[in-house]
Amino acid sequence: MLHLPQTLFILQLALLFALPVGSFAQNPPGERSAMSDLQVSQEDIANEHISPDRLRRKGGLIFSTPFTKLDGHGHGPVSAHEPDSLETRPTLQGNGTFLRVNGLDAQTCMECHSVLSNAVVPFRFGVGGVGSGSSNAMFKPTWIDPTTGGKENFTGRFINPPFLFGSGGVELLAKEMTLDLQQLRAQARQNPGTRVSLVSKGVSFGSISCQQDGTCDTSQVEGVNADLVVRPFGRKGEFPTVRAFDVEAMEFHFGMEPVELVGEGVDRDGDGLVNEVSIGQISALHIFNTTLTPPPPFVNNPRCENSLWEVTLPRNLCDAQDGQELFEHIGCADCHIPALTTNSPLLTYSFPEVPTDPTANVFYRVDLRDYPTFFEEAEHGGLVVPLFADLKRHDMGPELAESFGDELAAQFTTARLWGVADTAPYLHDGRALTLTDAIVLHGGEAQAARDAFVHTLNAQEKEALLTFLRSLRTPHADDVAPDLQSENDGRD
Repeated sequence: MLHLPQTLFILQLALLFALPVGSFAQNPPGERSAMSDLQVSQEDIANEHISPDRLRRKGGLIFSTPFTKLDGHGHGPVSAHEPDSLETRPTLQGNGTFLRVNGLDAQTCMECHSVLSNAVVPFRFGVGGVGSGSSNAMFKPTWIDPTTGGKENFTGRFINPPFLFGSGGVELLAKEMTLDLQQLRAQARQNPGTRVSLVSKGVSFGSISCQQDGTCDTSQVEGVNADLVVRPFGRKGEFPTVRAFDVEAMEFHFGMEPVELVGEGVDRDGDGLVNEVSIGQISALHIFNTTLTPPPPFVNNPRCENSLWEVTLPRNLCDAQDGQELFEHIGCADCHIPALTTNSPLLTYSFPEVPTDPTANVFYRVDLRDYPTFFEEAEHGGLVVPLFADLKRHDMGPELAESFGDELAAQFTTARLWGVADTAPYLHDGRALTLTDAIVLHGGEAQAARDAFVHTLNAQEKEALLTFLRSLRTPHADDVAPDLQSENDGRD
């Protein structure tokens, strides 16, 4: 028979383990929150009270640190009525930690962004790299049945993680293009009934016309949403900035709730913790991600044009140059534009962000010509961004269409080909294991270029084109987050 003190003790234990993990102990004996060591104030960033190197390191550690329930990883009570809600998701076999088929699929950003090169064996590690097929995210499936064949046995999005190298240049391009498109819409409103072409940096986004009352016809807008905001991040063009991506990724992948998403002091997921990711921590993460070194540009070798040099130059160098010409000739470069240029070298950071006005609420600036990005300066003072893309969505045909059930099922933002030699598997879900597989699977707006590769080029020309693509490499290992190397793992 149990005495009263024993009964009360057992009852207390039962209540203790029935509570969300984060609510009963901030720091159990021998454990501590990782994020408590990674605090950074938004005010200190805005007032430049923290050095750029220290700020990048802080952001890199947030990117690389495994989160636990003491940090807010996961969530509290599960709702049977809202199984796809990010705050009340179930977990696999009730383990309370991972779900995998709708987020709650990792502990750290670096788990899915860590492959610098898949072109070597074993693969070369690099903070901010791509993810292998095993790192694919499964976004909001409503039906999955592995026992049946066919493409309809998974109704969701299957997403292969891209690398983050050079994303600062991409974000700067997108912000400038957005400003151009907003100005063109203003021009259309000032000239009612006149159709205005939406062209920025040589990329056409269709056209727009507006009425006297300011309403606009966006039915002819192409490759961008009706709000004319260029969103280069996410395979569907969902996010205008890396910050916007990071905020949603924190909640989706880890169940970590950024303050700017849920509010100060709000425990939306019911795990007993508030203020899990501060505004300053997201800013540090954003700045780190957008100051990673870009892939090196492809450089033409003028000696390839002189047959006298061909006997002394490695043949593959000239094959790559011939391959670039074929790449452009058959139409690949119509979407995979080799380089776009910015007007300014300065990437600005805003909070809160206003997607239609990237100049609003700026609190920090980085010159992307400087360490550690070192983008090439354009003649007019901006930057050359050799990304091989146009930051626009395109219809890729029925073979690549996802079974997600929306109007963008077959549309994807143009893949940036810088670094493509090192980043297999290819396409949005990693289904293409070789470059040839990726090219052959192109359809829709890319059908003509695909057919030219398959049916027009001979074997030698195909090999030259592939040699060119294999010359587009990721950054050198020594240039990737060198300040994040482990200092001391506790062993001598």
